[in-house]
Amino acid sequence: MEIVTIIVALIAIFIAWKLFKGVVKTVALLVILAIVAVVVFGGVL
Repeated sequence: MEIVTIIVALIAIFIAWKLFKGVVKTVALLVILAIVAVVVFGGVL
């Protein structure tokens, strides 16, 4: 399950990296990483 989540996250990060610039890119990447952390660690945060 975690493998699929990580692959989806990498794709999302790649798309965000290509689409966004500057501060928007940073925010998008942080949001993606936060979602991945919650999914992978079961909402421990």
